[in-house]
Amino acid sequence: MELGTEKIGDITVVKVLTDVLDASNTEEFKADIAAIFEKSKKVLFEMNQVKFIDSSGCGVLLYCLRQLNGLGGTLKLYGLQESVRTLFDLVRMHRIIEVFETREEALKSF
Repeated sequence: MELGTEKIGDITVVKVLTDVLDASNTEEFKADIAAIFEKSKKVLFEMNQVKFIDSSGCGVLLYCLRQLNGLGGTLKLYGLQESVRTLFDLVRMHRIIEVFETREEALKSF
């Protein structure tokens, strides 16, 4: 899976560069993100390219949150497309993982 990273102070912004986060790519996502979690405890996922997410995609985001929380870290998201935001609202993911509209809002929240 293609992920872009950018370091802003002690925060790592991870650009999720895929249209779909589902059962077909969650294991690859977990493997690729593990190296980032070793280096950074404050992680912000940029989700604006993700057009579709299913239960496996939600599951991998919860996995990431648990991994970071276990390391004393924090995970936040921003830039959800309307279809992804609708699903997050439906399954109440926004109550578990902090979601922001803009990058600036998300960065300030750390």
